[in-house]
Amino acid sequence: MRAYYRVMLGKKSAFANECFTAGFIGADFEIGEDLTNKLPDEWRAFNKAFIPVYLAGHPGKSKVTAGLACGSLWTIAKGIKIGDVVLCPDGTGSYRAAEVTGGYEFVPGGPLPHRRPVKWFDLAIARSAMSEALRNSTGSIGTVSNISAYGPEIETFLNAAPAPLAIIAADPSIEDPVAFAMEKHLEAFLVANWDQTELAKDFSIFEEDGEKVGQQYETDAGPIDILAISKDKKRLLVVELKRGRASDVVVGQVLRYMGYVKSEIAEHAQMIEGAIIALDDDRKLRWALAVVPNVSFYRYEIKFKLVKA
Repeated sequence: MRAYYRVMLGKKSAFANECFTAGFIGADFEIGEDLTNKLPDEWRAFNKAFIPVYLAGHPGKSKVTAGLACGSLWTIAKGIKIGDVVLCPDGTGSYRAAEVTGGYEFVPGGPLPHRRPVKWFDLAIARSAMSEALRNSTGSIGTVSNISAYGPEIETFLNAAPAPLAIIAADPSIEDPVAFAMEKHLEAFLVANWDQTELAKDFSIFEEDGEKVGQQYETDAGPIDILAISKDKKRLLVVELKRGRASDVVVGQVLRYMGYVKSEIAEHAQMIEGAIIALDDDRKLRWALAVVPNVSFYRYEIKFKLVKA
């Protein structure tokens, strides 16, 4: 089964036209060396080797930023497989779709020198034509994001549509499909309205150069819904949405992410905390967290009213 990715072609799609014309996607991150024989099968090994390289060329940048940059570079150069589909914004409010047709290439001196050849589909997907959930996902901050959860919808644009509920039915950990669907929107709402939440009293979504890079922060353990940092820079917070999943699954996942952050991202002496957000109260989840004092549980409420037109 192929995967689906949103890939930015330079900041604000600066190199989109070059990529569309020449048939490639790519990245830079100011790592100016050929990676042909330096792309291990595991992202963790690549990050271990190249985070120091990135930090040496970007003094003052954090390990979080370095991890995000190196992870994005590895994903474009190695993680995306031949046959996978990428959606790339064209800078005008639409997206071009392409199928990846070849392996990594290094083109020094050109824009986005770490490249993959692609075959662009002869269509433009208007952002307004996407579902709200797909719009939110493709609009996330960062060079590359995995949007495979919306593969069925994307395939409808490519004229090959499987059943849209297949992704929910295929995941046995999802106990509540309604909550699963609603919490796709919750993540975008939390990010947009972070300052009005209880968590904002102590934490900010991790930013770099004014951009919120902490949303859907990719790690070797999986994508963290929201990675935040305390205002005194002494604590990192892993926020995970329950998404209708079984309690044991979501608790195990947030602990796995916290362990990764502690091992691979946290600076010396930074503490790691977790937060799980769910629609309904959950006794099983509360029992599990009773012995995990550094993970908090939050419920969200939905309110709406009808206004006569």
